[in-house]
Amino acid sequence: MLANKKILAGILIAVVFLIGFRAGQNTTDLPRVLQFVDRGREAAPAEVDWTLLWDSIRLINEKYVNRPADMQKILFGAISGAVAALDDPYSVFLPPKDAEEFQDELNGSLEGIGAEIAIKHQRLTVVAPLDDSPAMKAGVRGGDYVIQVNGEDTQGLSVGDAVSRIRGPAGTEVKLLILHLGDTEPVEITITRAKIEIKSVTVEIRETGGKKIGIMKVRRFGEDTAGFLEKAASDFLRAGVDGIVFDVRNNPGGYLESAVDVASLWVAEGKTVLIQRSGDGNQNVYNAQGGARLGSIPTVVLINGGSASASEIVAGALRDHGLARLIGEKSFGKGSVQELVDLHSGSQLKLTISKWLTPNEHDLNQAGLDPDIAVELTDEDFQESRDPQLDRALEELTK
Repeated sequence: MLANKKILAGILIAVVFLIGFRAGQNTTDLPRVLQFVDRGREAAPAEVDWTLLWDSIRLINEKYVNRPADMQKILFGAISGAVAALDDPYSVFLPPKDAEEFQDELNGSLEGIGAEIAIKHQRLTVVAPLDDSPAMKAGVRGGDYVIQVNGEDTQGLSVGDAVSRIRGPAGTEVKLLILHLGDTEPVEITITRAKIEIKSVTVEIRETGGKKIGIMKVRRFGEDTAGFLEKAASDFLRAGVDGIVFDVRNNPGGYLESAVDVASLWVAEGKTVLIQRSGDGNQNVYNAQGGARLGSIPTVVLINGGSASASEIVAGALRDHGLARLIGEKSFGKGSVQELVDLHSGSQLKLTISKWLTPNEHDLNQAGLDPDIAVELTDEDFQESRDPQLDRALEELTK
C-alpha cells in the first residue's frame, strides 16, 4: 500500500504489475530459494507482452550459473530499470538504504563530501557544495562537471549510483576528477569525507552605510526552514531593518510546501507563488498563505548556478510580484516536480509528476532565472574569501 507522499520542489503511482514471493524448489533440486510469484498479470497494461519479464526471471532461476540468485536484488534492479527507462534524471527508485540516506539529507544529517549533484546536459554536475563542507573547502563549485570518481568514469551513471560512489564514512577519502565551469582541462581533487550537519538557515543583522540590513542565508528548504525564517522575520521587524538580503546561492531546493511558506513571508495572501502544470495540461496554483510580514521591506535575492528547485520558486515569485531584485549568476534551472512515495520494505519512489512555472508563467525547467544585476564570483574571489555578490546586494539596499 502506498502512503506518506511528499512533493519535492497528489497522485497515486499506478502499479502495472504485482510481484510477490514464495518459497519453492526448481526442477534441478536446488536448495529452497525465494521465487517471484506471478500475480495480477491480468490487470497489467496490454500494450506490451509482460511474459518477457516473467520468462527472464524464470530463466534466471533455472539456468543462472551462480543460482540461487538474490531475488530481492533482482526486484530492486527491475524497478530501477523501469524508472531509468523514463530518461528523466530526477525520477529514481530508492532501495531502503538509499531511501534512508535521502531522508537524512533532507533532514540535514549525512556523511560525505557535502555537495548536491544532478545530471545536466547528460553530465554529472555539481548543483551546489554546502557551506563549510569538505567539497567547498576543496574548491568544488556549483556548475562543475564530475568526470571521474576514484578513477571510474561517470558517463552513464545515474544520480543514485554517483552518490553511492561519492558518499562514504567520515574520515575516508574520495578522488574526483573535476572540470570547473569555463575551464578546458579537468583537475583531480582529493576530498576527505566528514559528517555533514546542515543548518538550513543562518541569520544576521549587519549595519552598513548607516542602515540595518538583515541577511538570511537558506541552505535547503526542509521541514524546519519556514519556522526558522518566521523567527528571523520577527527579529528583523523588532530591529527595524531597512533592507533584507535573501541568500539562496548553492541551495539545491527541498520541499515544495516549505518554499510556498517561505515565499508567503513576502507575497500577499491569496497571490500566486507558483503554478504546477502536469503533462495532461491540468494545473494547480499555489497561493501565498500568511501576512506577507516582510513584503514592505526592500529585498534582494542572491542566486547562482547552485540555486535550484525550491530556491528558484521563491526567487521567481518575489521577482514576478515586484518584491525583490535578483543579483548574482543564472540559476540552475530545475523546474520539475517530484513526488516522493513510500513503498514496501522502506523503499521509496521519487517520480517527476509535473513542472512548475513562476506566477508570470516563466518555465524554470527551460531556462532557470537570469539575475536582474549580473555579478560573477570568480575563482580568485573564492580563494581570497571575497563576496562581490553580497557586496553589490548591500550596495543596492543602502543607496
